[in-house]
Amino acid sequence: MKLVSFYRNHKTRLGVYHLGRILDLAAAAEQEGIKFPDKMEKFLKKLDLYEGTARKLEEKFKQGKLQKYGYDSNEVALLAPVPKPTSCRDGYAFRQHVAAARKNRGAEMIAEFDEYPIFYFTNHNAITGPGPIACMPDHFQKLDFELEIAAVIGKAGRNIRAEEADQYIFGYTIMNDMSARTLQMEEMLLNLGPAKGKDFSTVIGPWLVTKDELEPYHIAPKPGHVGLNYNLEMKAYVNDKLVSEGNTGDMDWTFAEIIERCAYGVDVLPGDVIGSGTVGTGCFLELNGTGLRLNPETYTPVWLQAGDTIALEISGLGRLENTIVAEEDNFSILARKKNLPVIKK
Repeated sequence: MKLVSFYRNHKTRLGVYHLGRILDLAAAAEQEGIKFPDKMEKFLKKLDLYEGTARKLEEKFKQGKLQKYGYDSNEVALLAPVPKPTSCRDGYAFRQHVAAARKNRGAEMIAEFDEYPIFYFTNHNAITGPGPIACMPDHFQKLDFELEIAAVIGKAGRNIRAEEADQYIFGYTIMNDMSARTLQMEEMLLNLGPAKGKDFSTVIGPWLVTKDELEPYHIAPKPGHVGLNYNLEMKAYVNDKLVSEGNTGDMDWTFAEIIERCAYGVDVLPGDVIGSGTVGTGCFLELNGTGLRLNPETYTPVWLQAGDTIALEISGLGRLENTIVAEEDNFSILARKKNLPVIKK
């Protein structure tokens, strides 16, 4: 299934996508005399109760039935498939990206990368879907995209072993972990973060694809690792220009291994979103760093600007499109910090 959250007639609804049309699941279920949630978060909390019904309704929709409760995708506004995640974490799974980023700043590859997967919490209240991404002035100080895949948890668990962790994943979606690099680098100097460099927008979508749809793409994980892995091409376009290519099969740490660490001593919950981290070449930070390292006299760094369009594509998961929009507010915390009073010793 390809599940979506969409907005129509001033309401957020839960639907299933098929060939350019979206079925309103709750409305269709009501026609069948079945009680069904109209929001993704309610659906994920009780998958054992609702998933079977959703699949039966989807099958009828594919057969041409229930069309009264379907809409062309251009008739509705697509939201993030999980508009209100219970939490949002982002991992660091691609060794290629980590090694390149460190090499570009003259640092050796960190040995700990190969010892355990890591993640950080980002702002689950700043999740957005396809459409505009509103940015403040400081965000435009080296504004960046990040090309990622994300897993969505469908079953609660705690102290989960990696060998069992894939059963807690309901499906996958595309993630764009938007980054304001000047803010990020400033705060990381204090060895805490990232925070303001990341928490203004994390984009997921356009739909949530259930695991069964990706079975044809299964490949083995990297040697020494456990868990599902997939051969999915990843691409990023800025203003229709291809700027990045990668593959989810290059993940060194699997989602199963990341979940094992996430769930150690704490609960993971239905509706949790966990990103993979950036694929190799999957952001301007890495691309600019490599360009400057190889051609310091001729390379011109590129960052996102107001009006730019970003499109991320992953095989089987669709195409996530956004446009950068400048907020009508000139407030800058970077500018304000320069006016701090002098502290006399």
